[in-house]
Amino acid sequence: MTARTTFLDDRVRASLQAVGAAAKRGLGDAGLAELVQVRASQLNHCAFCLDLHLGIAREQGVSERQLDLLTAWEEAGDVFDARERAALALTEAVTVLTEGFVPDAVYEEAARHFDADGLAHLLALIATINAWNRLMVTRRIPAGSTEW
Repeated sequence: MTARTTFLDDRVRASLQAVGAAAKRGLGDAGLAELVQVRASQLNHCAFCLDLHLGIAREQGVSERQLDLLTAWEEAGDVFDARERAALALTEAVTVLTEGFVPDAVYEEAARHFDADGLAHLLALIATINAWNRLMVTRRIPAGSTEW
């Protein structure tokens, strides 16, 4: 696959990177942040972001078992704890807006596991990775690319 374009305004790149970094810091759980970003990237078929965030997830100590079962997290039993499951459900609901909105039950479950600050940072992280996914997929930036 050849990229359609590798141009991305430096101010846009820096702004998205800053939002993502602030969201991760605010969430305070680097491993969970990577699970969320990998799951959104799977749903959006973003090879570039998958490649990047799978590597970071491993560096953050996310288990290979979790990474292997992430696409089937709902059926993975106790591989994911309740907080991780709530974050992944919210990630899917925000990423794939099939109903045109995020279901109340999904949001409320996430709110049971995250305080207002944590939930705000989680939502910002989900929104940011979705923006990155869309930018990379639309421009066809391949996995491992150093020009993006």
